Parts: sequence; C-alpha cells; structure tokens
Amino acid sequence: MQPDEKIMARLKPGCICQGIKLYRLLAAIDSGAKTFAEVARITGIGDGDCGGKRCRAKVEDLLRRDRLKKE
Repeated sequence: MQPDEKIMARLKPGCICQGIKLYRLLAAIDSGAKTFAEVARITGIGDGDCGGKRCRAKVEDLLRRDRLKKE
C-alpha cells in the first residue's frame, strides 16, 4: 500500500456500527487473516447492530484483492 493510501485507510470507515477504520481491516489481512470470521475475531468487526451485513461485502472484497495480489 502506498503512503497516501495508508493515510486514507486511517480515515475511511471499515465498520460504521463499531467505528472500526479500514486500516484495521487491512492490518488484520496483512497479518494473515484469510476469512471474514478471522478478520472479525481480530478487529471486532461484525459485532455491531447490523451483525456484519454492512461490512461483510467490503471485507470479502479486500480478502479477494489480497489473494489476487499474492498470485
């Protein structure tokens, strides 16, 4: 991730319900999380009022991008 992208990731929401920033989701994936459940366990995402309905697609897209990047 480029420096500007890191700054933006610190500002962008990852989970509105829990107030978790996108940067924390990316950090969980970078540390080895491979599924939504693993990202949720590390970050607390998905425990909000929506039960992960708002953030699941975003996390799955980030995981897919990470897999493609590593291939």
